[in-house]
Amino acid sequence: MALEDAKTQIDQAFTRAELRGLSFENAFGGATSFLRRRYSKDLSGAQIAVTGIPFDQAVTNRPGTRFGPRAIREASTLQAFDAPYGWGYDPLSELSIVDYGDMAFDYANVPEVPTRIEAHLAGIINAGVVPITLGGDHFITLPILRAIAAQHGPVALIQFDAHSDTWADDDMSRIDHGTFLYKALKLGLVAPETTVSVGIRTDNPDTLGVSILDAPSVHQDGIEASLAHIRKVVGDRPTYVTFDIDCLDPAFAPGTGTPVWGGLASWQAAALLRGLKGINMIGGDVVEVSPPYDPTGATAIAGAHVATELMALAGWGLRKEGR
Repeated sequence: MALEDAKTQIDQAFTRAELRGLSFENAFGGATSFLRRRYSKDLSGAQIAVTGIPFDQAVTNRPGTRFGPRAIREASTLQAFDAPYGWGYDPLSELSIVDYGDMAFDYANVPEVPTRIEAHLAGIINAGVVPITLGGDHFITLPILRAIAAQHGPVALIQFDAHSDTWADDDMSRIDHGTFLYKALKLGLVAPETTVSVGIRTDNPDTLGVSILDAPSVHQDGIEASLAHIRKVVGDRPTYVTFDIDCLDPAFAPGTGTPVWGGLASWQAAALLRGLKGINMIGGDVVEVSPPYDPTGATAIAGAHVATELMALAGWGLRKEGR
């Protein structure tokens, strides 16, 4: 069946009739939607929507993440043939998933961007669909959390990152990828006692009460202990998962703006994400993939895998709820 489909399938981003099912279109050909899902602004019947926010004007070092969503989509085409490994179910066949495309915005009107991001995500969330967002720099998570909190109230947060992003900044109009969590905490979008930051390995003494599971502790204590810690923090509360690709060591993800050595290996990230199955996940993102600094495409590949794991993690909860 797969071989026969490969002979006829092309441009499934536009031509596929169903929202469910694997894709056997040649990985090297056709239009590159995420996992060959259908591009659609119609969320009727959808359970998960993947969307891109190609914004990178908040970075402190190297720009380029505006190209992240496009690169992640292209890297994802190799994964569309099979169910994600290690989950025990096939979200591509069991769930209705669309690629909602990228958010449109005026790149020269930066102050308008946060409001546009919030409205863009609200359109997905208010339709009862779980959003998985491809960045873009880490600033985008702040307006996403505004949209999430407007629907769900303050949520639990799991942050995978090399940096705490809690540097003090009380000017809520500033657009900065290194202060998104500080502002989210100050605005009451998330609470410190239900927030955990995983993979941290840069110094910022004021954690604002956030639980820090730094990279050395993950390395030393192992996956199961790390998972137990994360689960204890978030419990069964509605939870948002944000994954900054620089959580991974630069050996696994060199294409990012602020790389820091000593990070998680890709196998550790995969084990942690799969081990979180059963949490009450209501949305997630992968950010800071910067293709100009990604000489082999490894970072985009990692970003595509993270986004797929987030999709599977969200789907695990949807299956449990029977939605």
